[in-house]
Amino acid sequence: MTALRVRQVGPGVAVQDLGRAGFLAKGLTRGGAADRLAVAEGAALLRQSRDLAVLEMVGTGGTFEATADIRIALTGAEMTAQIDGANVAWNASHKVPKGGILTIGPTRTGTYGYLHVGGGFATEVMLGSRATHQSCGLGALVTAGDLLLVGQDKSDEVGLTLPRDTRFDGGTVRIVPSMQTGDFAEDTRARFEQTTFRRDPRANRQGIRMDSDGEGFSTPKALGIVSEVIVPGDIQITGDGTPFVLMAESQTTGGYPRIGTVLPCDLPRVAQAPAGAALQFQFVTLDEGAAIEARARAAWDTLPKSATPLVRDPASIQDLLSYQLVGGAVSATDTPLDKG
Repeated sequence: MTALRVRQVGPGVAVQDLGRAGFLAKGLTRGGAADRLAVAEGAALLRQSRDLAVLEMVGTGGTFEATADIRIALTGAEMTAQIDGANVAWNASHKVPKGGILTIGPTRTGTYGYLHVGGGFATEVMLGSRATHQSCGLGALVTAGDLLLVGQDKSDEVGLTLPRDTRFDGGTVRIVPSMQTGDFAEDTRARFEQTTFRRDPRANRQGIRMDSDGEGFSTPKALGIVSEVIVPGDIQITGDGTPFVLMAESQTTGGYPRIGTVLPCDLPRVAQAPAGAALQFQFVTLDEGAAIEARARAAWDTLPKSATPLVRDPASIQDLLSYQLVGGAVSATDTPLDKG
């Protein structure tokens, strides 16, 4: 039996995958990983499907013991990580030997960190997914003493890494018009784009509050909105004028006006922004948004090609002759500074 035994674990750690599609009409949002890009990155590092289940960690990870040789990958928010006391790189794949201890500590950057295993976590499938959906009572948080079964691993390759991007520090988030965008005055929409928001500490997998200086954002038609379907990425404006970005476990209907909707490819930037990080929203048209999303999905599909060895073997470098291997070399006997 291949598994990870949980010796100690932080709060909010849960098994996730890409979520449950097709249940919105029945009152169940997709759920799944808050940072879907991190799931794709881990799959690329382990050369396996991105549909496999992973472990999502918030703030800190835990201590895990391998019952057999296991391949792992670490992606998302960077956390301290050690295998049998030796530091290991983040955004990379590694081997944990049988009996080995994997320790994942506090977050350094970002919010959600991910632990992937070769073969994926083989927890119970519920409604076609292994994702823990806390607000709907599907699955449960990981606790000390749990034995997390691991599926069959079809590879043994480790020692790969991927470059990290900038989604862990806030930044610009692209949005498209939503159902009530036109109900907001033009100058209100312009002010919304020009405002630098701060990611409020009041946030969870259902939604993230955006804090800012100055007056809030409102529309006179707010009280006349009938409750209707909403999706992750929608930006609701509450009665006091505060924006909330809805996340993976958002409710399925709501009556607050929506000033816009975050592109799915930019939602990981919102999810990973640490408390206090600056975020700014930029409107794009539906056609522009569709093109941006298509490019992002194509880039995600090419992630396996972007994975490179942590330590490059000269024998496997196809363009070895293009490297300058002697720059900075000095002679132990020649002393040019002593020559007149």
